Amino acid sequence: MSFQPVRRLITLLFCMLASLETMAEETQLKFYTEEYPPITFSQKGKATGLGTEVVEEIMNRLGIKAPIEVVPWARAYAYATTTPNTGLFVTTRTPEREKLFKWIGPVSATTAHFYTRRGSQRLDNLEQARRAERILIPREWYLQQMLRGMGFNNINSVPTPADAVRMLVAGRAPLMALDDVTLADTLLAVGLNANDIEAGATITQAVQYIAFSRDTPDSVAIRWQKTLDDMKADGSFERIYKKWLPGALLPEAC
Repeated sequence: MSFQPVRRLITLLFCMLASLETMAEETQLKFYTEEYPPITFSQKGKATGLGTEVVEEIMNRLGIKAPIEVVPWARAYAYATTTPNTGLFVTTRTPEREKLFKWIGPVSATTAHFYTRRGSQRLDNLEQARRAERILIPREWYLQQMLRGMGFNNINSVPTPADAVRMLVAGRAPLMALDDVTLADTLLAVGLNANDIEAGATITQAVQYIAFSRDTPDSVAIRWQKTLDDMKADGSFERIYKKWLPGALLPEAC
């Protein structure tokens, strides 16, 4: 056998071994998400929603399986920042979080507002919010981190978006901060509707990603991003997105 075929064989074996190693790394993955309908939520004991379908389709294309658990966001966030080979979705990408994760996306996009009870004093700017008695925000959400970084000292952390909605309408706080695209589903889940609250000042526009813990191998993150890019190129991502968010614009990378 000549040297050239031997070299090609060695290269092929090396590539096969590298591929097997990457797949072995991916089989160690575990994912966490939260009750954030329609993007992620639990139904009959299983995770579902836009983000879940995207993650499951990526895994299907890569030929792997990994568990997805729906837990309170603060717990999911803690796992992803302290536990190896952990995925968290969907996660808003912010400068404060940039170095904490490896990012795959974007997967979704939202606009965050302050909200008040219908009929109460309308809030039109951030300075009014700064003077409010309390602002309800889910614990460890990017909005909590962002507003604290802006010097807000009146934040009241709650476990879930549903808790924020309930407390606002019950009059336990004058203000909450939440995303727009998930609000209708959150209201529906707790037996309320859009007439019970009123949107005020816009806080920020945000883009969400799948976030891997920092020690997840780069090869895994690269494969996941490429697979998501392929889904966007062949139209399957758009079909999933419009199934859950009909009429919403597709997210653009930040």
